Amino acid sequence: MKNLGIYILFLFGFLITEPVLAQQHLSPARKQAIDSLAMEKVRDLSKYITIIGSKNTPWSEANRVIDRAEELFMPGSQMGVSSLAKPKVTYYSVRKYFERLMRLNYSKVEIEWYKINYVSDLQRQPDGTYVGVITIFQKFKGYDKEGRLIYEDTTKKDITVFVKRKQAQIGGRLIGFWDVLLGDVRVKETSR
Repeated sequence: MKNLGIYILFLFGFLITEPVLAQQHLSPARKQAIDSLAMEKVRDLSKYITIIGSKNTPWSEANRVIDRAEELFMPGSQMGVSSLAKPKVTYYSVRKYFERLMRLNYSKVEIEWYKINYVSDLQRQPDGTYVGVITIFQKFKGYDKEGRLIYEDTTKKDITVFVKRKQAQIGGRLIGFWDVLLGDVRVKETSR
């Protein structure tokens, strides 16, 4: 009888913890949903960069969008800046990057992202986090007061993506979910 009680306790404990352990591995359906969320966050970042960089965006609106854009990133993430004039890539904190983008010395700025693709599949890390890389191409154009194009480049960038298991308390219950955050944005190459 004592062994039956231990067996039931063991079985009950296994049933409670097993789903938690199973959730640490991504099923194909879950992975597809996470991939979609990661791509959506990168597309959101693209929209935010366009709004922040536009000279038509009011200062207060640009600052509000900067706050939203920062929420997409892991703390401590950096964004690379390159130029055809300088071979060295400079990295800035996410906020500083956006503030610099807002103050670019052009009368008009156009920024377009295209060819947004995963280049590395999500890889599980020892701490249970999944990490992947999304590559984008960015077309940048800067114009003077007369509307003449004075600078243009295309930059290939790699964006690190982190997928972490998190918990939130909803209605007194802990609910587990996967969250996607962006990491460093690395410049791979800059060309005309």
